[in-house]
Amino acid sequence: MPLTLNIRRTLLITLCPVAMLVAGCKSAAPPASAATAPQAMPVQVEPVKLAPVPTSDTYVATIKSRRSATMQPQVDGNLTRIFVKSGDVVKAGQVLMQIDPLKQLATVQQQQGTEAQKKAVYQYNEGEVERQRGLYEAGVTSKQAYDQAVQAFQNSKGDFDSSVAQTNTQKQQLAYYRIRAPFAGIVGDIPVHLGDYVSATTVLTTVDENADLEAYIYVPTERAAEVKLGLPVEIVDTDGSTIVKSRISFLSPQVDNSLQGILVKAEVPRTAQRLRNGQLVKARITWNTNPAPTVPVLAVTRIGGQAFVYIAAKRGDGYAAHQVPVTLGETVDNTYPVRTGLNPGDKVIVSGLQMLQEGAPVKPLG
Repeated sequence: MPLTLNIRRTLLITLCPVAMLVAGCKSAAPPASAATAPQAMPVQVEPVKLAPVPTSDTYVATIKSRRSATMQPQVDGNLTRIFVKSGDVVKAGQVLMQIDPLKQLATVQQQQGTEAQKKAVYQYNEGEVERQRGLYEAGVTSKQAYDQAVQAFQNSKGDFDSSVAQTNTQKQQLAYYRIRAPFAGIVGDIPVHLGDYVSATTVLTTVDENADLEAYIYVPTERAAEVKLGLPVEIVDTDGSTIVKSRISFLSPQVDNSLQGILVKAEVPRTAQRLRNGQLVKARITWNTNPAPTVPVLAVTRIGGQAFVYIAAKRGDGYAAHQVPVTLGETVDNTYPVRTGLNPGDKVIVSGLQMLQEGAPVKPLG
């Protein structure tokens, strides 16, 4: 029994310091209010500035060549030769096709025979006039016989000259059986085939000169008061990049009733080799240029089709990210004009957008 009492006293003496140590550790824990606050994320910002922004509209335009020919024959017949194919580049006067000329060749040869016959009569009467003149001057024949020879000569001369003219006409007609390019250009579609019978209403092909192009643009009548000669026009591709710059060079005095639009034309410089006759493009007409707020393209994010930007908004002693919905115009170089949502001087965040969220503390740089 005394041994058991001693063991209990020893355990009590040993456990008391341990309990005091544990109690001391609990009291040393820091209060919850002293937790570390989130640090501000450094971000690049650019202030919203006023910049010249054009007011423009984009329309569908058609590129047309001022030199474009539809090839149709001037004579009837069957096609015997096609010397070119679609897309070939041809020179002025180059033969494109040939219509069977045999019937016309026979006509020419027949006319040449008639001409030769009339020439023989003409030459005979010419000699007879000289012979009758000599006899008349010698007193062998009468004046009447001489006058009759002169009359026959003049008739045969007129008949011969007429025959020569008819021969030349038939030869010129023969030239129509060979279809030639009216100018240098590119051959279009060829809808006919060898052996086809063609007439003056048959379209054989087209020849287009891929130069001296114009953009045909129909402007809505609502813009009638603003459209005028000299307004800037940009031909743009599907990405909105400018292909070529021009200006309005023609303004129709009439309204197209079917489209309720006004036709305007803009010349396309020869250097714009990317455009072809008949091509549909987008044409951007600039009406005026006014100062407006702009933001870099990289600063814009889109959610469900709505455009947003983050700005560094003043929050207490620092700044916080604030998401602002904006209405944008068409891109100008690498910026968007802002129609609504921002004011000059706002600090637009242009870096780390994927890491931002509403109210996050930020540290503006730049």
